[in-house]
Amino acid sequence: MSLKSMVIVLAVILCATTVKGFPMFKGGRCLCIGRGVKAVKVADIEKVSIIYPTNNCDKTEVIITLKAHKGQRCLNSKSKQANVIIKKVERMNFLKYQNI
Repeated sequence: MSLKSMVIVLAVILCATTVKGFPMFKGGRCLCIGRGVKAVKVADIEKVSIIYPTNNCDKTEVIITLKAHKGQRCLNSKSKQANVIIKKVERMNFLKYQNI
């Protein structure tokens, strides 16, 4: 190896060890891609997960797990059904912590 190539390799290694990560996307790393569905049949809902805004994702995400292994759906957090679900989950959590 020539001296020039060794200096280049050393510079690349030095840069790789000192550079910290940077966000690749402006919106962060959200689990839901796109807006999501407007509504889901209530009878098909097995579990609801609400993920509030964080440093990684700047939007509220409502993830619905469906019964019978039909997978998961992202619910549009601005839809009427999502607002009802969020309020109900918050009310249930409030009551749960009141009984402690």
